[in-house]
Amino acid sequence: MSAQVSAPAKGGIWRQSRTFEPAVRLLFLNQLTINLGFYMLMPYLAAHLADGLGMAAWAVGLVLGVRNLSQQGMFLVGGALADRLGFKPLIVAGCALRTAGFGALAFAQSLPVLIGASVATGLAGALFNPAVRAYLAAEAGERRVEAFALFNTYYQAGILLGPLVGVALTGVSFRLTCVVAAVLFAVLTLVQLRHLPVRVKEETAEAGATEGELAAEQRGQFRTVLTNRTFWLFSLAMTGSYVLSFQVYLALPLAADGTAATTALFVVSALVTLAGQLRITAWCGRRLSRERCLVLGLVLMGGAFLLPPSVPGLGGLLLCAAVLAVANAVLYPYEMDTVVALSGGRWVATHYGLYNTVCGIGITLGNLGTGALLDMTGWSVTPWLVLCGIGLTCAGAVGALGRGGRLGTGAGVVS
Repeated sequence: MSAQVSAPAKGGIWRQSRTFEPAVRLLFLNQLTINLGFYMLMPYLAAHLADGLGMAAWAVGLVLGVRNLSQQGMFLVGGALADRLGFKPLIVAGCALRTAGFGALAFAQSLPVLIGASVATGLAGALFNPAVRAYLAAEAGERRVEAFALFNTYYQAGILLGPLVGVALTGVSFRLTCVVAAVLFAVLTLVQLRHLPVRVKEETAEAGATEGELAAEQRGQFRTVLTNRTFWLFSLAMTGSYVLSFQVYLALPLAADGTAATTALFVVSALVTLAGQLRITAWCGRRLSRERCLVLGLVLMGGAFLLPPSVPGLGGLLLCAAVLAVANAVLYPYEMDTVVALSGGRWVATHYGLYNTVCGIGITLGNLGTGALLDMTGWSVTPWLVLCGIGLTCAGAVGALGRGGRLGTGAGVVS
């Protein structure tokens, strides 16, 4: 039987946030600002490239593709650097690099400059993403499930607010949107540089290791992570959840067929998370083990895709988006906690980096498969049943790992 995960403290988002140390609160603000700046710009980049700059479709796809590739492909490197150099330097460097990338997008006219700016914005995410999560897990200690639940509310708030701010700014000019986003990241860089405490992982040094022993430990960093078989199995099992979550950007908008309907999908998803994340995490913490929370989230995620063929029209799609948001709210805090548990508290950022890379590859392959399936079958019941089957299969795989006692202990202090 897995250890029960303690329920989060009661209270609203702001009140609950104030119960954490200043460093954790700054990380919450960090993620809100990162998503606000990113989502005020990126949804409108393709239109700017095609309509504003008159670029061909292949060039637009290239610019967007290199951004995604530079981020997904470098997550492992970013996590490894965070474990070696410390979390703060990578967070600050990532935000500074995104400042430069967004600033360059404001004035870029040629394809090479646009590609360089896109690579910079993607690499920035690879630098700060694993570092932020590892820092949060370390600083929150035994409260990391609660911390990740709050983290997800700030994350979703940025996704909700970003496009609303972006559409207003882009109505004036896309260059203004880029400049404002760059300024946001510049301010965030300075705030973190000044106020985020340095937190370097020093467990080997603290144990009295010599310089040679510390160097040997660092040389074994990738071997430790890459040979963590249970971590690999968990990552592969959870990849399906990312494929299903991404259907809010692929299958559901295609089925909705309209800008207003697509916007409604995103609004419903974000509002459900903002309103329900803390309550859902508290309910799960009181009643279920971490492993059962993971299985429940995956079952809900699969079941969500039975709603579009069952409920006609936009209503079924909105219900699907809402249930997916509930499922993500169930999964996310315990998923992040499990990554830490499986790392054994060693090279946590590197584990997060590899986890993001595996899931990113899974999203790409899943999108190709979903698109091909839609081309072959159209909007029959088949695509929805296949997506449902992915969720149930992943739930079975995670459940098997949990029953085998392979998912580690409950939330604990991270060194």
